[in-house]
Amino acid sequence: MMRAVSAAETAPPTYTWAVQAQDLVVRAGRHLAVDRLSLALGTGVHGLLGPNGAGKTTLMRALATVIKPAGGRLTLLGQEVTGRADLRGVRRQLGYLPQHFGYYPRFTVREFVEYLAWLKELPKAEVPGAVQRAVERVGLADRADSKLKTLSGGMLRRAGIAQAIVNDPEVLLLDEPTVGLDPEQRMSFRDLLRDLGQDTCVLVSTHLVEDVAAACTEVVLVDQGRLAWQGAPAQLAEQGGQGDAGDSAIERGYSALLRVHRGRAAA
Repeated sequence: MMRAVSAAETAPPTYTWAVQAQDLVVRAGRHLAVDRLSLALGTGVHGLLGPNGAGKTTLMRALATVIKPAGGRLTLLGQEVTGRADLRGVRRQLGYLPQHFGYYPRFTVREFVEYLAWLKELPKAEVPGAVQRAVERVGLADRADSKLKTLSGGMLRRAGIAQAIVNDPEVLLLDEPTVGLDPEQRMSFRDLLRDLGQDTCVLVSTHLVEDVAAACTEVVLVDQGRLAWQGAPAQLAEQGGQGDAGDSAIERGYSALLRVHRGRAAA
């Protein structure tokens, strides 16, 4: 019988994971959103897939230290962040784009990214250069002095990505970052992901399987708050058959693994 095997079970004991969760439990209100999930992530781009209600956003929020786990262990960059841990140092090394993020409409793009750089405690002398690099990387250099309230939805999303990368984070968490991006912008974003993944642990949640196939080095599939499967996109494409739903091999693999995981959970 096929079993979901997490990378944490097979990694060399001397390997330092950027993200490591062991039997992680996270609640969203009274709902058990993440249920004893174990996961290990290193450098690269990890695509977080799963159906609506699978626990992806709650998992992202826990990894971003926005909400505290209710159980298990969570280690980021070698520091345990559960319990009464001091999160200040870890947060300086995180980048996070929530699915819905707040902003001051009268801020310009530059002011918005500068403000987040200040919150992340970047040294004052480094802020102007860091902001300019982040804005350029997301293709907003020509709109850097435009007010946020004048931007389209796709441009706002790119401003959100800019604030997430302004501190050159070691762990970057992006929840549905391609929402509102047009096809050309999505292709540019994939290029950015591949570039970031060379020396950063990137976890990107998306419903677009084609983005995972094009930009991710690994797929993390969650369902019902648990890890259903973890592996390379090419391996995911090999999991499905002609009878599984989907227009591509990777979509059929996704459908097949969900079916197997749910059958195993019901047994």
